[in-house]
Amino acid sequence: MLHIGCHLSASKGYYAMGKAALSIGADTFQFFTRTPRGSRAKPLDLNDAQKLNELAAENHFAVLLAHAPYTINPCSANEDTRTFARETMQDDLKRLEATPHNLYNFHPGSHLQKISPERSLDLIAESINIALDKTRGVTAVIENKGTEVGSHFEELREILNRVTLSDHMGVCLDTCHVFDAGYDIVNDLDGVLAEFDRVIGLNRLKAVHINDSIF
Repeated sequence: MLHIGCHLSASKGYYAMGKAALSIGADTFQFFTRTPRGSRAKPLDLNDAQKLNELAAENHFAVLLAHAPYTINPCSANEDTRTFARETMQDDLKRLEATPHNLYNFHPGSHLQKISPERSLDLIAESINIALDKTRGVTAVIENKGTEVGSHFEELREILNRVTLSDHMGVCLDTCHVFDAGYDIVNDLDGVLAEFDRVIGLNRLKAVHINDSIF
């Protein structure tokens, strides 16, 4: 079954996002866990989260997609930057336990050619392992990024292979980023999906971004 949603503002809270999704005929949505280009997160309102859980159950919502801020970079050569990424991921996942069985979408980051590609894969997986080990009920999904680590399916597979709790991991495929990375989704979409299935497996595909819509 196809589930369709879009990115919604979290400024008015969880329940307001659920109502907004229903108003446009969506049965899922994406939202930022905190300021997308900063570090602040709003205080968690457990009552508001529970109202969304009840609304989602009543209306048979699909899983929701929470997007990490753009500022995290778990494979940075700078230790402080990596620490910030790990702490943010851990905090986000703990907060998402209030709306369980949903997805946490994040960009793998960029090594900026300051560390080896192999080392960057290890660091990304290490951050994921630490975050997942401290939470339950949330699946983390790596979003492919056209010009960063994870631009090609093989890199995503290598990260997934390094994650201990592999049943709590998946991939969010962004069509714009896939195209930027050189995959011809315009003329050979079936071929690209077949390549994804060969390298990673379609069972790992948890969400698809098409111009900020979610499928």
